[in-house]
Amino acid sequence: MESRVLSRAATLTSLPHLRRPPRELAVASLVPAKLVSDGGNLIWGRQLRPGLCSPALKREAVLIRPCLAAAASSEGSDSSGEKVAPAGFFDKYPALVTGFFFFTWYFLNVIFNILNKKIYNYFPYPYFVSVIHLFVGVVYCLGSWTVGLPKRAPIDSNLLKLLIPVAVCHALGHVTSNVSFAAVAVSFTHTIKALEPFFNAAASQFILGQPIPITLWLSLAPVVIGVSMASLTELSFNWTGFISAMISNISFTYRSIYSKKAMTDMDSTNIYAYISIIALIVCIPPAVILEGPTLLKHGFSDAIAKVGLVKFVSDLFWVGMFYHLYNQVATNTLERVAPLTHAVGNVLKRVFVIGFSIIVFGNKISTQTGVGTAIAIAGVALYSFIKARMEEEKRQAKAA
Repeated sequence: MESRVLSRAATLTSLPHLRRPPRELAVASLVPAKLVSDGGNLIWGRQLRPGLCSPALKREAVLIRPCLAAAASSEGSDSSGEKVAPAGFFDKYPALVTGFFFFTWYFLNVIFNILNKKIYNYFPYPYFVSVIHLFVGVVYCLGSWTVGLPKRAPIDSNLLKLLIPVAVCHALGHVTSNVSFAAVAVSFTHTIKALEPFFNAAASQFILGQPIPITLWLSLAPVVIGVSMASLTELSFNWTGFISAMISNISFTYRSIYSKKAMTDMDSTNIYAYISIIALIVCIPPAVILEGPTLLKHGFSDAIAKVGLVKFVSDLFWVGMFYHLYNQVATNTLERVAPLTHAVGNVLKRVFVIGFSIIVFGNKISTQTGVGTAIAIAGVALYSFIKARMEEEKRQAKAA
């Protein structure tokens, strides 16, 4: 190409006088070389170096290019010729959209906890109800995949092996949480589950070998003290509810550990769908073994006699739907905000759930239980704030 251009340049300079090219050729000089057929046949195209163009042609090109640029911009195109879509609602009001996500997350979580406890008041079978939670969510995911919202992401054997431990821990944590919800007050279960950061820190320090700063350990002291105060005077206290909530904390801690090992590029919606399917398979056998005979003997008939078949079935459907949706919205919210914002939001969510459950069910709590719960929540908030700040500093240090 270079030899062809130079040979033509030598021919041009040898001419005594060069006529000004037609206007069509001047316009053609604006066409990128990649749009021109190969061979170097376009004398006035971009294949020539600027010094080979006449001054008159340069002046005309300067006048023509702004006009073309203005025309392109008026058609809503960018520099590459692609049309630029107008800014949508999500782009114009990001704070409003994020606030809506938080509101939806809180609303769905509160409704789930209230409806879930109401079901346990007349149908105390947490293993079966846990299966219903996951079953409704799986049906929802399969229906979404069928219509392509979202499109199902393929999964291979390697990713499946990584997701199985996550799903098993998710299933165990979910079932034991429901056992606790059925045994004690919702507010007390959530107070015990405030200890989850303590187990996360302990696992990071002693299992993963990641040193935890002393400031984080000190921030967890109010959590332990607050939960202990609330447990000593909780009116609905029993060991089944307490131990189940503690097992749930441990299970979700290991779920976090295995989740870090199963990091993938797959979107969160598909990941949660696969985890729900595996967790459902894990939860069915214990539900059948531990509660199956009792349910067939009188469990279903007693529940239907108390509330009727329609309400019984509709309650199970909606509690499963609210469970799946609040978990999905929580994941989507995490993707939209910084870790510190999500940590604060998670603490406030627990406050909302505890407060609304006390109001709806009229649970009587002692002064010591109330103070202990407040101390525990404050400790979780402090821990979340310090940890999120540390993660943000690490991220900034890596970026620098």
